[in-house]
Parts: sequence; structure tokens; C-alpha cells
Amino acid sequence: MTNPVQQAIENRISAHRYVDGPLLDDARILALVEQATRAPSAYNMQNWRFIAVRSQDAKARLQAVAYGQQKVLDAAVAFIVCGTLAAHRQLATALQPSVEAGTLSQRTADAWVAQAIQAHEGDVQLQRDEALRSASLAAMTLMLAAQGEQLGSCAMVGFDALALHQAFGLAPHEVPVLLVTVGYPTADQLPQKPRKPVHEVLEIL
Repeated sequence: MTNPVQQAIENRISAHRYVDGPLLDDARILALVEQATRAPSAYNMQNWRFIAVRSQDAKARLQAVAYGQQKVLDAAVAFIVCGTLAAHRQLATALQPSVEAGTLSQRTADAWVAQAIQAHEGDVQLQRDEALRSASLAAMTLMLAAQGEQLGSCAMVGFDALALHQAFGLAPHEVPVLLVTVGYPTADQLPQKPRKPVHEVLEIL
């Protein structure tokens, strides 16, 4: 028997065309992002930020820096998923809820913060790598959350990062990693593309 998670993974497609549908209100957008933030991140840094582009004006601005791709306009919402640099500097704050909930001791939290500072401070490449990893994991979780809500989604890397940075006033420490469109896909979507055989990409030792 196929479990729901397997169904979501196997049935997910990259939706390239959308039709009009009910407005995704603030509550539904919040619920999608809340699920996306369940993604893992190193030390539980949670080094990501989401911008939900829903208004027609904001979509037009995003389309202009996404090489005119129509699905940005047609989707119910387009998310800008950012990774954040220098996340180790806010790690103590990010870990505090875990300490207060009793799931992480203060001693362990302090040790994690010390380790993260030692590894990340001054290492811009590591900070960027971590930002890309975390934002990518969050974006994939966001797409699976959309799938669970019977919505289509598409991950997009076709955009001018510098122009997007300027158009949406991103902070210097924010790196736009992916766009994720979410909405009501047309009925004529292509099925999920075949993947390489597992034996070509898997080694079991």
C-alpha cells in the first residue's frame, strides 16, 4: 500500500501553466510556509526567509526579473525563497525555543553556538553553502506541502538574482536561491519526467 508521502513524491510534477482559482489567502500561505519551515538546517539555524508574491503589481515586478516567464503571473502565489548569510550570529536566538521546550539543554545549545561561530565566522563560502542548502531543503518541503494541499508547484532558477535583490529590497545577507510558483495547474501538464535508474545513482557499501 502506497503511503501518502510516497504518493506526494511520485505524483508531484513541475507545473508550467496555471488557471485561475480561489485566492490563496493569508492563512493558507502561512500554513504552507509553516510546513516549509519544518525542513532541516544545520544546527537548526533556520537560515531562510520567504517572500510570498501574490499581488498583481508584485508579480509583475517578479516576472520582469524572471525573464518574462508567464507562470509567475498565472500562479496563485510565487515564493521567493532566500537563504541567509551569517546565520550563526542569530543561532542562540533560534535555539532558545528548543531550550525553553526542554528538547535541548542550555549546555548543548551553547556548545552548538560556539561550534557554529568557530566554523562560520569569516568563512563566506561556508555561509553561502549553508544558505543554499537550507533554502533548497525548505523549497522542496514547500512544494510537498503544496502537493498535499492539491496545489501545483514549480521550482524556478530562471531569474536575475541581482535585479531581484534590488526589485524586492532584499537585505545584503539574503541570497535569493529559488522561486517556487504555487497554484492551480492546467489539466494538460506533462507527467513527471522519468528519472535515471536507481542503480546508476546509488552505491551501497
